[in-house]
Amino acid sequence: MSQQDLIPRALLLPAPDIEALIQGRMIAAIPQLFINPGRKFALYPSTLSSSTLSSNNHTSSNPLSLEHYYRPSFREIAQKSLTALNSETVLIKAWARCELCQHLNKTESLESLSPLTVWTAAGLQARLEKKQGIFLAYLRVYQLPKVLEVAINNTSQPLGKFVSLGDNIRVSDDWPVLSDRIFSQRRHQLENRLPPLYPELEELQSQIANLAITNPAAEALDEEIKKFIGWSSNKQLTSSNPDLAWINTIAALGNRSKELDQGKTNYQAGTDFENIVRDSLKFLGFTIDHAHKGGAGGLDLFCSKPYPLVGECKAGKKIPNDTAVQLLNLGTLRLNNQELLKKTAKLIIGPGEPTKQLMDAAIVHGMAIINPDTLEKLVKLQSQYPNSVDLIILKNYLIAGQADQEVEKYINHISEKLKLRSHIVQLVKKLIDDRDNHTVGVEMIYGAYNFSNPPQSLTQPELHEILIELSSPLTGYLGRIKETDSKSDCFYFLRDLPMD
Repeated sequence: MSQQDLIPRALLLPAPDIEALIQGRMIAAIPQLFINPGRKFALYPSTLSSSTLSSNNHTSSNPLSLEHYYRPSFREIAQKSLTALNSETVLIKAWARCELCQHLNKTESLESLSPLTVWTAAGLQARLEKKQGIFLAYLRVYQLPKVLEVAINNTSQPLGKFVSLGDNIRVSDDWPVLSDRIFSQRRHQLENRLPPLYPELEELQSQIANLAITNPAAEALDEEIKKFIGWSSNKQLTSSNPDLAWINTIAALGNRSKELDQGKTNYQAGTDFENIVRDSLKFLGFTIDHAHKGGAGGLDLFCSKPYPLVGECKAGKKIPNDTAVQLLNLGTLRLNNQELLKKTAKLIIGPGEPTKQLMDAAIVHGMAIINPDTLEKLVKLQSQYPNSVDLIILKNYLIAGQADQEVEKYINHISEKLKLRSHIVQLVKKLIDDRDNHTVGVEMIYGAYNFSNPPQSLTQPELHEILIELSSPLTGYLGRIKETDSKSDCFYFLRDLPMD
């Protein structure tokens, strides 16, 4: 736990601006007065009605509507944040520390500032002209571990001014919206008015955000995009995904404990395991043919992509001797082609040691046998590092007979690849921190790599290839500035690749 501070005051800002700050969409605010760097304060959301931005403000000679003030990609979020305001109480979700405060005058070009915020250039220009200049505060924002609800008593205060909270609130910097590195990059970008790196992804994120409210898959993609474009850090006030809690029960359902089986028939307990095996294979990326769903006695399982796979699963303390025969019969019935059956992957999933008779049959007919524990490890790996399990490569490890050791080798192989890439990401991060620069070249990375106690030896072309992989839009751990001569490529840190 970091050192805590007591904060007596809050900065009154439009609710949409605060929502953008909390989401990491921007790091700027527009106060009425200059704010000394280092000052800490809570963020107090309000309507636009007390500001010259609002069309409801009759004292303004040039009022602006929400549509004129906020960029199109943010307007729906802005409207929702205003709708959520209560007339009697206000919810304070975050506090901030001012890192820099600049005075903007009429000579300032706002066309380059607007894309780095949620505000339109026209809205900024209108404010600047009315006030003969405005202040732009760079804010480091931190979430509060618990939302505070306070009575509204500042309705007469104009936006951009400080208001008293009544009672001091205790805050700490344990929950930054942005990590140190991401904030430093965003500050450098804002100070130098550098254009956004991924404007297309920002537009895509704004569309996905609406789906994320009711769709868990869209929510996960939304979080990944925000991390990639630098709108959030790895340390967030979020809990683990409850939709993936089933992964931790794969082995238990296969091993059949008395506690789990209370009140269940053998048929029901077996069906529970069959269902979770089906879910597991689907999660790994197999396409399940639901027309081939079996009944009592085993799972009649057929996967059509990325290659044909037939499977049987048996919950309980042992795998029956006739499992191999059942699998062959089911495969013959479903595929109706003996030559295709020979080429099809065959999988038996069950706990315990297979009998000698079953082992001999599995070896003869090319059937892989794995424990539920091994399946759970594979699914956990895929959950923690999406798309890390390559099903085409996995097929080579599904050897005839007991295949747990071979599949474990594949899991370890993936883990070693991830450790290597995590090491490289941390190396780039450290080089940038030590040099106080925002990019680093391939040759310098390679030189430092050889003295960093690396997980394995690499040539410079091999390292360069991994750097490009890590800077792909589909991974987004590093950023890349591509040069005509690839040897001159420069890279920068975006987000961590954590390893347990």
